[in-house]
Amino acid sequence: MAEIIASLHDAGKKFFFHRVLKNINLEVKKGEILGLIGPSGSGKTTCIRCMLGMEDLTEGEAFVLNEQMPKRKVLDRTGYMGQETALYGTLTAYENMVFFGQLKNLSKETLQTEIDKNLKLVDLYEYRNKVVTQFSGGMKRRLSLAITLLGSPEFIVLDEPTVGIDPKLRLSVWNQLSALADEGKGLIVTTHVMSEAEKCDRVALLVDGEILAVGTPEDLMREFKAASIEEVFINMEVET
Repeated sequence: MAEIIASLHDAGKKFFFHRVLKNINLEVKKGEILGLIGPSGSGKTTCIRCMLGMEDLTEGEAFVLNEQMPKRKVLDRTGYMGQETALYGTLTAYENMVFFGQLKNLSKETLQTEIDKNLKLVDLYEYRNKVVTQFSGGMKRRLSLAITLLGSPEFIVLDEPTVGIDPKLRLSVWNQLSALADEGKGLIVTTHVMSEAEKCDRVALLVDGEILAVGTPEDLMREFKAASIEEVFINMEVET
């Protein structure tokens, strides 16, 4: 049985009197990509932020790399890419990579290798000396992804990572994510692109703060009598 990299146990979250997550039980295993899909406002972002300890749970527990969250030291072994870019606009792409790489305590030699590798992955290497304020929205997303992957984190959390990225580069990114899973990393990815969900090893369906089903894309297609994950998504919304 694959090792569990991260998990939520009986997790619940309230914002004031509004319940956002209800009795969430979810695991991310070593060597897999877990896709988290659901309608807008279903709680996907809150779910992954609670798993990382970035949001306090109202109920239940979160664990990452065998540590109960929040635990600051664990964050050096994780990579997180949120929906909002957190970049320094007056710095170049390269300077942003150096800054965030130093926060991860990467050696100078390792950092240089990681910067070159990841900038090439997201097709930004030739723009490495360009100031970020001159980047398009899609370029900023790609740079954020490159920063997230610095240091080969063991647990990688990506909140809609390919928004604004063209189809050809999106395929390249997903090939790299699959390669990371093959190396034994654990990844959880939220997405609204159903063809991306089909690339995941398992998919969790989140609706109104509750997990309705978890399984391989093939299992979910059988369960919901669907020919694709997009049809699963549509059938799920009809049933709820």
